[in-house]
Amino acid sequence: MGDVLLIHAGIADSRMWRPQLPVLTAAGYRVHAPDLRGFGQHPLETEPFSYVRDIEALLERPCAVVGASLGGRVALELAVLRRDLVERLVLIAPGLSGWRWSDQTRAGWAEEDSAFQRGDRDAAAEASLQLWIDRAGPPESRLDPGTRELVREMVLRSYELQATAWDNGAEETPALDPPIHERLREIRCPTLVIVGADDVDDMQAVASHLARAIEDASLVTVPSAAHLPSLEKPSDVNATLLAFLGSDPEAPRSA
Repeated sequence: MGDVLLIHAGIADSRMWRPQLPVLTAAGYRVHAPDLRGFGQHPLETEPFSYVRDIEALLERPCAVVGASLGGRVALELAVLRRDLVERLVLIAPGLSGWRWSDQTRAGWAEEDSAFQRGDRDAAAEASLQLWIDRAGPPESRLDPGTRELVREMVLRSYELQATAWDNGAEETPALDPPIHERLREIRCPTLVIVGADDVDDMQAVASHLARAIEDASLVTVPSAAHLPSLEKPSDVNATLLAFLGSDPEAPRSA
């Protein structure tokens, strides 16, 4: 069936793909889910680097690329940098360079950073979770405690790996010039954009923008999910992924 590369979010690591790995493997795909630098089991060295160049170096043949949040931004860059390696593109609540983030999102980041700078990593992680995955509403609509705790563990792990690296030489260097937000029209592979219905307004807007800007892209909104629908609503996301990955690339798709 081919290869599928899964690139995790910035509030997670490769563990976020646990619900997808057995399903995609059972469907016959060869699945790869690496940790980006500074996440999971991948240290962040005190030197300049490029996330997208790191991913490029892992690929030996064309594949379908699925990226979430930070991983979505990396996947976008890869689809332009190495068109020959990206057969299909799935973007789950992707980040996007050049976006004008709202005061609400910036305030959430500032709260997390303030807690981190004063050495309270637990409070920083709580601020991150409250921004990205906590949802209001009746108890049955909220994220289950086990999944929330996994996200908390992944966030804390990233703090551990990144604690001093950024101040001591770690720097992500751009691989594209002009940057990706100016080159979306260059993406030519079949593209699917997924976003949770309860994600922050910025991510809803980014998802809609990408679905319009990328030629023949389609947009799927996952009900009762925030920033990590692959963990929050895995059955919905798995079904959507399998349908998209197995579809005829020449067949028309609806937004």
